[in-house]
Amino acid sequence: MRYRILVLCFSFVLVFPRCNVMKSLGLVPSELEMAMGLREALSQGLWKGFDAFADPNGNPMVRFAFPGDAAKIEKTLNDLGLSKLVNQVTGKFTRAMASAVSASKPIFLDAVRSMSIRDAIGILITDNTHAATDYFKSAMQPSLITAFRPIVDSTIHTEGADKDWSSISTIYNKIPFTGKPLESSLTDFISARVIDLMFLSVANEETQIRQKYEFRKSDLTRKVFGYAEQELKRRKAMQ
Repeated sequence: MRYRILVLCFSFVLVFPRCNVMKSLGLVPSELEMAMGLREALSQGLWKGFDAFADPNGNPMVRFAFPGDAAKIEKTLNDLGLSKLVNQVTGKFTRAMASAVSASKPIFLDAVRSMSIRDAIGILITDNTHAATDYFKSAMQPSLITAFRPIVDSTIHTEGADKDWSSISTIYNKIPFTGKPLESSLTDFISARVIDLMFLSVANEETQIRQKYEFRKSDLTRKVFGYAEQELKRRKAMQ
């Protein structure tokens, strides 16, 4: 009996194209499911970024770093006996970055939800393990920076980081032969850095979701990325 069932299944595969068989079994996601699955993956990466900024002391990547050659700038200031002010500025800007990310969660999540992925199939089935992130970044970064900048500016003022930065930049810029002077305002620098770090988190998570089953947290992401994985293997085998 089992043998006859296997023969029938094999005959079914021979008669109908593979894609039709997969569709009939519900294994091929619709374009809407593909878009929704990609959005889930991007949102999953965003939440990883939110978590990292929520505990910046435990993650050196999301701590404030001076613009330019950070190590050189810090050494110069420390050599002048300004270690306390350097640590104060670093701590305040780090907290300001974390506060700005916390306040801007709806902006990031709405950006993902409102993103139109018309070429979902091309983004989903690719060797580029962060293709959706790249698409998201190119489409949304300008509007994200515009919306994010006033939040950053507000948190910098709340922490008093702007006053400390004014003191430190004034001192540093008077030192001869230090090269490029420090900017007087860091709102744009901080905005761009935080958004880049968020995109990095999203890209890392997308890569994990594409490559590892255990990172696919929902039935939809399992279906969508499982299909993408198998379809990519099939296309490579046909080359």
